Amino acid sequence: MTAIAFDRGVRHGLSLGWRGILKIRKNPEQLADVTIAPIVFLVMFTYLFGGALAGSTDSYLQMLVPGIMVMNILQASMTAGVQLNTDVSKGVFDRFRAMPIARSAPLIGAVLADIVRYVVCIVVLLVVATIMGFRVQTGPVELLVAAGLTIVFGLCFCWASVFVGMLLKTPQAVQGIMFVLIMPLTFGSNVFVGTSTMPGWLKAWADISPVTLMADALRGLLNGGPIAGPLTGSLVWMVAAVAVFFPLATWAYRKRV
Repeated sequence: MTAIAFDRGVRHGLSLGWRGILKIRKNPEQLADVTIAPIVFLVMFTYLFGGALAGSTDSYLQMLVPGIMVMNILQASMTAGVQLNTDVSKGVFDRFRAMPIARSAPLIGAVLADIVRYVVCIVVLLVVATIMGFRVQTGPVELLVAAGLTIVFGLCFCWASVFVGMLLKTPQAVQGIMFVLIMPLTFGSNVFVGTSTMPGWLKAWADISPVTLMADALRGLLNGGPIAGPLTGSLVWMVAAVAVFFPLATWAYRKRV
């Protein structure tokens, strides 16, 4: 019976994930944050600061692109919480409760639908970066591994967004709180500059930040260089994020709906 219930829950979650993808197809403007924002950040930081920080925009671009991948995936991950909060506020979950589906299916479906957003974000960023002069220094296998790791990173940390989305009352509040949490996390890292020039207290955090570690892992995969150390640290952070926020998100979800 447990196996059947689990199997049905997975199918229901996949069905509602497909619902989320159909919503994106009907309202493609939902992808604005994962298409426009990456381009804006990439162009702005490359041409404003590239020459000053790295001596040339080409050199800075090689360092910046992996970091921007991590930054934009984190920003994209907050959409899951916003969308869930919107569905609850509009009464969509009242309809779900009346349907013979697993109670966790809407939660799982919302997270799975975010994979499409992550893929779009990475593809758009890499295409524009390539046009600007970025080149993968390793190979296609390393590129695919880097893209896959970035997506898994976003899926792990999106549970924080789900947790906040189930706690707050309005989508605007969810978006505001997540922005306040994500921006210091991304800027307090080595996405844009090395940590060596930072104050000691900030450097101590930036060196172990999940954003820094994942950015370094992606740099190793795309540009060549050490991978094992930063990748191990990134995996520890991802496991910790799921271990902490998945139970909290599930608890808040059950309490809310």
